[in-house]
Amino acid sequence: MDATAKPRKREPRGEYAKTRATRAAILDAALDVFAESGYRSGSLREVAQRVGMSEAGLLHHFPNKPALLAAVLDRRDHHSLEWTRMTEGNGDVTLRGLVETATRNSSSPGVVELYCILSAEATAADHPAHEYFVRRYELGRSNVRRAFEDLERQNRLMPGITPLNAAIATLAMMDGLQVQWLLHRDVVDMAAELRRFFTAFVNIDFASSP
Repeated sequence: MDATAKPRKREPRGEYAKTRATRAAILDAALDVFAESGYRSGSLREVAQRVGMSEAGLLHHFPNKPALLAAVLDRRDHHSLEWTRMTEGNGDVTLRGLVETATRNSSSPGVVELYCILSAEATAADHPAHEYFVRRYELGRSNVRRAFEDLERQNRLMPGITPLNAAIATLAMMDGLQVQWLLHRDVVDMAAELRRFFTAFVNIDFASSP
């Protein structure tokens, strides 16, 4: 080894790793806070306290509350989106997975609440989370449409139903169920209603294995 060779600088990598770790800790704390307290009551101050920093320090990583919420949702969606890509083209697995998602959501009322509120607010083009929700719905609609195209090739869609119609209706149904569930949790079973919804226009037996 040449003794005159200059050692490689590691500071940028270390700073980058530290920043990523800090952001991850903030997102974990934010998910907990908003899942426990909901969007309205969960505060940036409480999130900052849970990671041992000032609110100003938190704002260095996320400029405002909507931006933080969008990042929380994006991180929460990461695994489900990866799963969707892995199951792309398999109609049975996708529909069963959406029912499982509804079941998981029923254990996180705070997260469901913040999603419903933020998605409604984000219809405004200047909202920080607007582009996030535009992309999310485009991707969701595309993935679910491909699942129904698979079922269509198997002649399992009811007459008059197209894959695009079914995909749009599915996303609308899931969003609507979340709102109703938040208002009447003792009446609405999101997973059960979604199963009934699918069997209305798809030949699928949820009691059997895929």
